[in-house]
Amino acid sequence: MDRRALITALTALPVLGACSGRDATAAEANKKLPAPTLNPRAAGGLQKAVLAGGCFWGVQAVFAHVNGVTRSVSGYAGGAREQADYEMVSTGRTRHAEAVEVTFDSKVVSYGDLLRIFFSVATDPTQLDMQYPDQGPQYRNELFTIGDEQRRVAQAYIAQLDAARVFPKKIVTKVSALPAFYPAEDYHQDYLFNNPRQPYIVMYDQPKLVHLKSLFPELYRAKPVRLKA
Repeated sequence: MDRRALITALTALPVLGACSGRDATAAEANKKLPAPTLNPRAAGGLQKAVLAGGCFWGVQAVFAHVNGVTRSVSGYAGGAREQADYEMVSTGRTRHAEAVEVTFDSKVVSYGDLLRIFFSVATDPTQLDMQYPDQGPQYRNELFTIGDEQRRVAQAYIAQLDAARVFPKKIVTKVSALPAFYPAEDYHQDYLFNNPRQPYIVMYDQPKLVHLKSLFPELYRAKPVRLKA
């Protein structure tokens, strides 16, 4: 179902509690995964990571609540600049994925730490070209790596999780070099924080923040970093 049609349908329903709308399969998918065995600590300084894991509203909000993250931006990756537009991306024919660009202080949180959070609470990496109600290649799981080190860490962590069989199915997350990242339209930025009671957000995205706080209290910060005050 198209996300806008889904939102329209959900709006007709009573607003639920933060976790009550998540189905059993989704709830069971949220668990604290083992730390990456390959997780080099950088000497410091700001770095960027681009991750695609379904609807960017929830993923963007998750990383906005992570200690060490200084910026979290919803956008598009994998396609051409001229097609980095929500209406076009939503057709599933532009090669873009809805993605989030995370700027982080590597002295506080590592790229491997971000991947651990990503796979533990932000997405289900076993779903191919979809994420819960959202279907299409624009909702695929993909890590758009920046540099050889990110590529090595990402590939090693996926192999580690698959070998440990922490998920009931094989991880389908792709690892690709980032061609470019294009920020999404303004109304998509901080969407969860601006629309906390929208039924789609309540049902599918607010639970991610609950799990982040519960599973990673050492990395969780109550006040998120927002693009606009």
